[in-house]
Amino acid sequence: MYCRNCGAQMDPNAAVCIRCGYAAGTGKNYCPNCGNMTAPESMVCTYCGVVLPASTQMPVAGNQKSKLAAGLLGILVGALGIHNFYLGYTGKGVAQLLLTLLSCGALGPVSAVWGLVEGIMILTGSISSDGKGIPLKE
Repeated sequence: MYCRNCGAQMDPNAAVCIRCGYAAGTGKNYCPNCGNMTAPESMVCTYCGVVLPASTQMPVAGNQKSKLAAGLLGILVGALGIHNFYLGYTGKGVAQLLLTLLSCGALGPVSAVWGLVEGIMILTGSISSDGKGIPLKE
């Protein structure tokens, strides 16, 4: 069985996907039988022929993060990657933090520009979901 939201393989007895937090059977992006990507409006998987169940895309686990808070964190303290930690992108957050701290601040401006650009992208909607795929709230 595969998650309909992210396509990750799931235990057949699982209630939620451990990768994205969606309830088993919810989502519209992947076939639950073969795990291949499907068009959201598809009624049948074009890869394996299974009839796709109608479902919603409401996440079960986790609260929506604030778009405004994430954008401002990126603009104001982006050099430390705090906005990425807030959104659940831990790997990017650690990279920004280490880039700034291990260079004793010498590469801080590079990381700050990185954070500024991501902050603007968050506020303009180019980055519209958190690390779990849950959409950001306005």
